[in-house]
Amino acid sequence: VQLVESGGGSVQPGGSLKVSCTASGLRFDEHAMGWFRQSSGNEREGVSSISYTGDSVYYADSVKGRFTISRDNAKNTVYLEMNSLKPEDTGMYYCATVFEGGAYLPTTEADFGYWGQGTRVTVSS
Repeated sequence: VQLVESGGGSVQPGGSLKVSCTASGLRFDEHAMGWFRQSSGNEREGVSSISYTGDSVYYADSVKGRFTISRDNAKNTVYLEMNSLKPEDTGMYYCATVFEGGAYLPTTEADFGYWGQGTRVTVSS
């Protein structure tokens, strides 16, 4: 399984950014996906996740109303659209997927088994 993130960059506070993750080596349309982030000196935290159908989504309280997760199963890609970005959103953003496909919504790091290398997001004026 390979997960490749892209779309990170630098943006000013209040700005927007959309990161993507393309997966290979798995039946993408059978696997829930998630986004995590880690900033310097902090533990990795869950940001958002989406079921294999896209019908169920989870957001951390810190990003609710600002971030939107989506997926395109035809492109084996999951997206995280980030609006109203704050300096505290700065960090390395990781894409992850579960070991086994299934109709559930994973929300914790322990639920995920495969990880990408990350894409860096910097929010600064």
